[in-house]
Amino acid sequence: MISTGAAAAPDFKGTAVAFMQKHCYECHGGKTTKADLDLTKFKDATNILKEHKLWKGVLHQVNSGEMPPKKKQPQPAPAEITAFNAAIENAFAAAEKTAKPDPGRVTIRRLNRTEYNLTVRDLVNVDFSPAEDFPADDIGHGFDNIGDVLSLSPVHLERYLAAAESIAARSIVLDPPKPPTRTTSSIFLQPGGYGSENSTRPVTRGTLLTQQRLTMGGEYIFRVRAGITNAPDSPPIQMALLVNDEERKTFTVTAPTKKWENCEVTLTLPVGEHKFSIKYLNPDTEGTTNRMLFVQQFQVIGPADTRPEFHQHIAARLVNTPDDRKLREFTPWFLTRAFRRPPTPAETDRYLKIAEAAATEAKGRWESGVQQLLKVVLCSPKFLFRVELDSLPRFPGPHPIDEYQLASRLSYFLWNSMPDDELFALAAKNQLTPNLERQVRRMLKDPRAESLTTNFAMQWLQLQRLATFAPDNKLFPNFDERLRRAMLRETQLFFGEIVREDGSLLDLVDGQFTYLNETLARHYGISDTAGNYAGQKKTQPNGKPFPRGEFVRVALTGSERGGLLTHASILTVTSNPTRTSPVKRGKWVLEQILGTPPPPPPPNVPELEQQKQLTGTLRQRMEQHRENPACANCHQQMDALGFAFENYDAIGRFRAKTDEGPIDPSGTLPDGKSFQGPAELKAILKAKKELVVRNLAEKLLTYAVGRGLEFYDNRALNQICMQTAQADHKFSALVTAIVKSDPFRLRRGTELTKANEGAE
Repeated sequence: MISTGAAAAPDFKGTAVAFMQKHCYECHGGKTTKADLDLTKFKDATNILKEHKLWKGVLHQVNSGEMPPKKKQPQPAPAEITAFNAAIENAFAAAEKTAKPDPGRVTIRRLNRTEYNLTVRDLVNVDFSPAEDFPADDIGHGFDNIGDVLSLSPVHLERYLAAAESIAARSIVLDPPKPPTRTTSSIFLQPGGYGSENSTRPVTRGTLLTQQRLTMGGEYIFRVRAGITNAPDSPPIQMALLVNDEERKTFTVTAPTKKWENCEVTLTLPVGEHKFSIKYLNPDTEGTTNRMLFVQQFQVIGPADTRPEFHQHIAARLVNTPDDRKLREFTPWFLTRAFRRPPTPAETDRYLKIAEAAATEAKGRWESGVQQLLKVVLCSPKFLFRVELDSLPRFPGPHPIDEYQLASRLSYFLWNSMPDDELFALAAKNQLTPNLERQVRRMLKDPRAESLTTNFAMQWLQLQRLATFAPDNKLFPNFDERLRRAMLRETQLFFGEIVREDGSLLDLVDGQFTYLNETLARHYGISDTAGNYAGQKKTQPNGKPFPRGEFVRVALTGSERGGLLTHASILTVTSNPTRTSPVKRGKWVLEQILGTPPPPPPPNVPELEQQKQLTGTLRQRMEQHRENPACANCHQQMDALGFAFENYDAIGRFRAKTDEGPIDPSGTLPDGKSFQGPAELKAILKAKKELVVRNLAEKLLTYAVGRGLEFYDNRALNQICMQTAQADHKFSALVTAIVKSDPFRLRRGTELTKANEGAE
């Protein structure tokens, strides 16, 4: 017998078609096409990339055990399933090798409300929310920054005009007011307890103080009106002025009371809370009453320059420029920042004329020109939209977007805002591309990366619904606004640490830490900052009590919690107002963690509560519901996943039993894997790390490029997942792989643009 060598690799035309003939065509071929799926039309792998989502769905159904149905015999053997998987994946790989790289289309994107607010903040240094009354942004592919759904309405135009007026007025003040004075009478100084009605106060305890919150940084005067009583032969009375407990200046006070002496110090202070105090340096230790220091009042005066921060910054930038040249220097600099690219000479001339006309009308005041320029630029489509013009419009193949466009993609991806000075400088020198990885790490450490948590993560996890979730107040009387805020903050801090500390993506499934404050710790039954549970034997050193209102990092080793899946925020939004919902929780895990959503439910299937014939416990009623063949396949997987978390009630509290009896959190998945509770299920989910990482990569890439992913993005996704796995699934590795990918860095050439016209 002559050997033919190694067995041929599984292919679509042979292996996959044979598998489908044996196990699939009965329901999905010929006269029967359940779920509107006819597999007999796929004779070869010619269009497998275009049908990418369909085939990924088929693989999921087969690998999860959902298809073919259990009642159909014979069931495919494990070796058959392995060969079928290999045939489809080999077909994908072969098709991708021959397909031309396609970075996808560039969709012009309007700034959504979050991006508008943050861009205005960074552009003109004003910290308010001008987009608060803009129309709500539509959602596409789970996110509010998708170009295809960010439409522009007449209401938007009205609000843009009003916002531009308000922003310009806050950024440039033509007639700044005098420095304000905050006066605190001595009877209101701390420590309290001084009950005299007089306007003076003796310094009997050595110090007096007051707290002030400054809303503007700048130069301030701290002034104290003081007086003394002293015998001629006694030592002079000395007093120190302190700011934030730091001694700034010492005085010898000589003025008697009723003539009062002003003691003051000038210093530069930032925005924020500050403590102003005085200290009696040499009080009479013998207790005589004729040697005393009195204080009439504290005054905090400033800032000396009351112009807004942006106004001051521009004035300092142009301080050595003649007044008749100031607008000529300011205009191109500002347009570069506002348009996120250098303006053309024609654009500069057009906007400069507008600014100069306004300055002339104001009798040569250049500030009036700047104010008018702001109003016009903030209403320009070049500011309101992220326009990415093709620098090589006739180039046939895929090619890089220019460096300024790359800087904008990067900053709006990670910060939801415009590029900073460092990104602009690198783009101007064409040095951003070779420094991408370093910039990603820098930007993830920046406080502005918090937007990845507050915008991307909260939308991915669908936690906006927590704001309107209203559990039954009779069943859950402890649920209030304080607890709602604490639930959300826990998840934000948890995800934020993974971003900031470059944690593993797999910690999202079972990370053994969280952040708790007193409110949430009480809700979880955790007694101290070491993660010990009240009433349980403490197996680790005792922690400290939770400080009121403050969140503390807590280790959860050996506890019933860990990872996102046991956060009260997620357990709550996947519940009903009166009870838990295993279906919602299971569906959430399939969609948001594994990226394998179940098909939509068949029509006319009543809700569980509407099916009067169902009896018994919730688990028993769900089992009866699954007896409906139309419901069985989907519920088989969703219910098992959901019941794993049945120990957590509708607002995320742990419980061992309900009124119906002890809780059974065990289950078996369609692929045969069994578990006894959430800890074992999380281990199973973590073992499916390829699905977990790919799902997050898909979500994050969609968010980054502002469009839904297509079949031609599969090549890039495979590379992103491979590079992330090679770096131990670090969060920065995923982000770096995305920003270096073709969909993020490249754009189509003329060949692909023409080929896809009308197809998308």
